[in-house]
Amino acid sequence: MTATVLCPTCQKTVVWSDVSPFRPFCSERCKLIDLGDWAAENHRIADKSSIDPELSEQFLAELEQEMQAADNRFFKD
Repeated sequence: MTATVLCPTCQKTVVWSDVSPFRPFCSERCKLIDLGDWAAENHRIADKSSIDPELSEQFLAELEQEMQAADNRFFKD
């Protein structure tokens, strides 16, 4: 029994073997379309971590203070 998959781009059936060099895509064209979608950020891997906006703002404020203090120490020396 030969395994088959659907092309992620056009949904055409693709044989999963050496006879399909672009697998899981049916052709180089479909492969390049998918690559272009990733490059254009049309496809993304979901970030499963939840971000607390207040915590993020607090973290950025603290980081900015630390960098400002480091700059001040640099120019004093």
